[in-house]
Amino acid sequence: MKKQQKQLIRIGVAGAGFLALKLIPMIGGFELAGWWELGLYLALYALIGWDILWKAVRNITRGQIFDENLLMSVATVGALCLGDYAEAVAVMLFYQVGEWFQSAAVNKSRRSIASLMDIRPDYANVERDGQLTQVDPEEVSVGESIVVKPGERIPLDGRVVSGSSTLDTSALTGESMPREVHDGEEVISGCINLTGLITVQVEKPYGESTVAKILDLVENSSSKKARAENFITKFARYYTPAVVIAAVLLAVVPPLFLPGFPFGEWVTRALTFLVISCPCALVISIPLSFFGGIGGASKQGVLVKGSNYLEALADTEIVVFDKTGTLTKGNFAVSRIESRLSSDQELLELAAYAERYSSHPISQSIQQAFGGQVDASRLGGVEEIAGHGVKAVVDKKTVLAGNRKLMEREGIAYEDPHEAGTVVHVAVDGRYAGFILIEDQVKEDAARAIQELKRAHVKQTVMLTGDNDATGQKVAKALGLTRAYTGLLPAGKVEKMEELLAQKSPRGKLAFVGDGINDAPVLARADIGIAMGGLGSDAAIEAADVVIMTDEPSKISDVMRISRKTLRIVRQNIVFALAVKAVVLILGALGLANMWAAVFADVGVSVIAILNAMRALRAK
Repeated sequence: MKKQQKQLIRIGVAGAGFLALKLIPMIGGFELAGWWELGLYLALYALIGWDILWKAVRNITRGQIFDENLLMSVATVGALCLGDYAEAVAVMLFYQVGEWFQSAAVNKSRRSIASLMDIRPDYANVERDGQLTQVDPEEVSVGESIVVKPGERIPLDGRVVSGSSTLDTSALTGESMPREVHDGEEVISGCINLTGLITVQVEKPYGESTVAKILDLVENSSSKKARAENFITKFARYYTPAVVIAAVLLAVVPPLFLPGFPFGEWVTRALTFLVISCPCALVISIPLSFFGGIGGASKQGVLVKGSNYLEALADTEIVVFDKTGTLTKGNFAVSRIESRLSSDQELLELAAYAERYSSHPISQSIQQAFGGQVDASRLGGVEEIAGHGVKAVVDKKTVLAGNRKLMEREGIAYEDPHEAGTVVHVAVDGRYAGFILIEDQVKEDAARAIQELKRAHVKQTVMLTGDNDATGQKVAKALGLTRAYTGLLPAGKVEKMEELLAQKSPRGKLAFVGDGINDAPVLARADIGIAMGGLGSDAAIEAADVVIMTDEPSKISDVMRISRKTLRIVRQNIVFALAVKAVVLILGALGLANMWAAVFADVGVSVIAILNAMRALRAK
C-alpha cells in the first residue's frame, strides 16, 4: 500500500475516533474523565502523531533541531501536559491533513513531469545474424539496424533505411499531430511508431540519444533553485529558532512581571504561538509552485532545466534570435520565377535538368519545385563550374544555370532583381532566359512569436545572422523585429551579445534563441539560453537552459507566460502566509487566539497555499 494511502487511512481512523470521543459523551449523557480520557486521547495522539515525534527526535540527533516537526511536537506534547487533550489531538490531526494535501500536490506535480519518463524505451529489436533480437537499448552499437514495429517506441536516434510510417511525437513535443517519415529521414528516440514497420540505422549510442538527454534534463531540473526558493530556505533557517526563543520568553518572562496572570496561561499562549508560527505554508508551497510551473511547461513541449531559469524568464527584457533554423526553416524554396521563354514552367524545367546531378541545397530546391521526373535521354553532357554554376546540354540546347558571375564570364547580359535571396540565372544557347529566386522560408508562427513577445512587454527583439544584409533585413522587416545584425561570424555574434547585455536593466534578463552548433557559445553567454531542440544540435541543447522540443518560436512566449504566472502564485503565497501568521501570532501572544485559531493559521494557510500552488500545473 502506498505511503499516501496509509496516511489517509490513519487520518480517517483518528478523525473518526476523535469525533466519537467528542460526540459519545454528549449523546450518552456522561463525561469522560481521569485515566479513561487520558488513555483514549493518548491512543489517538499516538496513532496520528507518532511519525512527527519520531522525525523531530531523529532530526535533533542529526543536528537539525529547529524545524516544523519540533514545533508541532513541543506544542502538542505541551498541550497534553496541560490537560488540553482534545486540542493536542486536533492540532496533530489537522497538521497531518495538511501534510496529506502537500503529499498529494507534490505527487501530482511529479506525475506531470514523470509522464515524460514514459518515453524511456524498454527494448530494441536488433537485426543480428539475420535474426531479430530484443536487447537493452544501451547494448545497441552505432551503425546497427533496429526494427520498430507499429505500437512500439523508437529506442534510439537514427535514420530510416526502409519502410514508412507515422510517428506520435506528443511525449516529446506536446503536439498531437502525427509526423510522417519515409526512407532517408531522421527519427528520434522516444516517439511511438503508429502505422508501418520501419528499419532504422542507429546513428547515436543510447547515452547520447534524444530520450537520454531529455530524461537527464528532467531528473536534474529541481537541483537549480530560484531566488525565491533560496530566500525561503534561508528564512526558515533563522525564523524557526527565533520563534522557539520567542515562545520560551513568552512562557517565562510575563509571569515574572505580571503576577496576576497564572503561569499555565502563559505556557498555553506560548504553545499556541508555536503552532501558529510553523512555516509550513511557505516551505511547502514555494518549491511546489516552481515544480508545478516546470511541469506545466513540459506539457507544452518546453523543458526548463531549473526553477532559477523559470524565474529568470519572467524578467526577460531582450530576446535575441539566430535566423536560420530558428526564425526560418533552414531549407530553401523557390519564391519567384521570371522567364523570357514561353512560360515559367519551361524555365524551371530547363534549370531542373541542368541541376540534375548537383547535391547543393539550391539545386535540390529547384528539383523540388519542378516536381517532375527527369528523362535522362534528354540530358547531354553536364559540367559543374566551381563557384559559378552548371553548364548542361538539354534537348541539344546549351543551358547555363548559376550566379551572376557565370553570366558575366559568358558575356551574357542579365537582369538583377535586387531582392534578398539567392538568384539562379538561366541562359539558353547564349541568350538570357530569366532567373529563379530562392529563399529560406520563414516559419509559420515566427511573426506571431514576435508579436506575442512584444505584448509580453519584451523591450527588444533582435536577430543575429551570418547572412547578407539584404536577406537579414528582409526577414527582420517581415517579422517586425526591433533590429537585425547581419554578416556575423560566431565570434561577431558574441560581441553583439556583449553590447546587448549592457543595454538591459540591472534586474532585466537577456534570452538568446538558437539551434545550431555555432550558437553554443552565445547560448552559454546569455542570461537564459533557449535551444530549438526539435531540430537543434546536441551542442545547442547541452548549452541551453531551456529546450523547446517543437520547432515553434511561439513557445518562447508560452513559457514566459508560465513563468510569470508561477511567480504571481509564489508572491501570493508569501504575502498571504506571512500576513495571516503575523496577525494570528499577535492575537496568540495577547491570548486572543486559541489552539483552534492556531490550527487555521498553520494547517489552513498551508492547504490554501498548496491548492494555489497547484494552479501552476495548469498551463494553457
